[in-house]
Amino acid sequence: MTGSLLATGHFGGADAALLVVVVVLLAASALLALAETSLVRTNRAKALALREQHRRGSARLVRLVEDPQAFLNPILLLVLVCQLVTATLVGILAEQLFGALGVLAATAFEVVVIFVLAEALPKNWAVYNPERSALFAAPLVAALVGFPPVRMLSNGLIRVANLLVRQGHRESAVSESELLAMADVAMEEEVIEHQERELIHSIIGFGDTVVREVMVPRPDMKAVESDASVSEALGVAIAAGFSRLPVHEGNLDDVVGIAYAKDLIRAERDGEGGRPVGDFVRPARFVPETKRVSSLMREMQERKYHQAIVVDEYGGTSGLVTLEDLIEELVGEIVDEFDVEEPPVQALAEGEVSVTARLPVDELNDLLHAHLPEGDWDTVGGLLFNVLGRVPAEGESVEVDGVRLVAERVQGHRIGRIRILQLAAPAPAGADDAEQRERD
Repeated sequence: MTGSLLATGHFGGADAALLVVVVVLLAASALLALAETSLVRTNRAKALALREQHRRGSARLVRLVEDPQAFLNPILLLVLVCQLVTATLVGILAEQLFGALGVLAATAFEVVVIFVLAEALPKNWAVYNPERSALFAAPLVAALVGFPPVRMLSNGLIRVANLLVRQGHRESAVSESELLAMADVAMEEEVIEHQERELIHSIIGFGDTVVREVMVPRPDMKAVESDASVSEALGVAIAAGFSRLPVHEGNLDDVVGIAYAKDLIRAERDGEGGRPVGDFVRPARFVPETKRVSSLMREMQERKYHQAIVVDEYGGTSGLVTLEDLIEELVGEIVDEFDVEEPPVQALAEGEVSVTARLPVDELNDLLHAHLPEGDWDTVGGLLFNVLGRVPAEGESVEVDGVRLVAERVQGHRIGRIRILQLAAPAPAGADDAEQRERD
């Protein structure tokens, strides 16, 4: 049938020109679809990395991804125009050659060809070759975006759309949870190592941590009275292995300064070991327990001090924080080769774990993949106190969300260590009967 139509002259020079235009528009639509996918999938960090490698087209790529809206709207508009014009021209040609039946055939042809050649094929190639496709498309897209008619038309249509739909607040392009997920994926794909992933998690969590979560609590502080002798204070510092000691009058709520071991050693060498240690103190720094540790670290670096007294909202001493405590929050525990410290987490037999009561609840949840509740308490010991409502006796236990907490060591009013056991999830109703029937 097609041969007879062509022979009768129904397919003329104008029709051939329309066919050429259709092919050109399909090619343009495919190229624009490739550009859309590749540029949208390229983030600013990747573009900057390509620019540092001096890849051709990377400079234009960086400028484009810094403002996605500037290139995305023109590309979407041009893709739509190409595909609509292509469909219209194919319909006209089919109607001229085959009549009404040709329109139906052209519709099916357009769906298949436009989807395969102008959508699926270029977009899939861009997904599997993101860098090559982005660098290839960047110069073309930059030229189209800079072409005044295209820019003016797309901007005008976007303004009309904005009048119909009120724009909301522009949120951050990448959230903390997305960054954490990216680090996890990078480790799984062996782009980064496990230690690097842990460091990334620590850095991101560092900004949300407050001093109360990392400080040495008040009962664990080593301090001396201001009227104690230099020799006595030096003995306390040597026994504890500390280079700085808080000095107070009466009780720890009245800290008057910090005694440096090097000052005490110098005084002892000069024969002033009998003088009160209060004569040799340096000014103490005080910070609220709700201060962000990231802010405190910057302050310690700028003002050049290594230790601060942590106070609560009533002005009482809550604890002590050092620069080492802040660094350990980032890189993990730092233990001197001569230090003898109890491990914060210790694996026991039969799947049990012994942890220090000061272990944060979120760290225990990460360790056991559990879902222990978090509230006004920060530590596992605080959770046990809150659940019981009193000081537990040694060996006393409680079950919380499928986890048994046992007070392993209690010293006075303080919990030292807690033994953890994950309980098996309860079997669903009827499971025991079904299991019995299977055995029978």
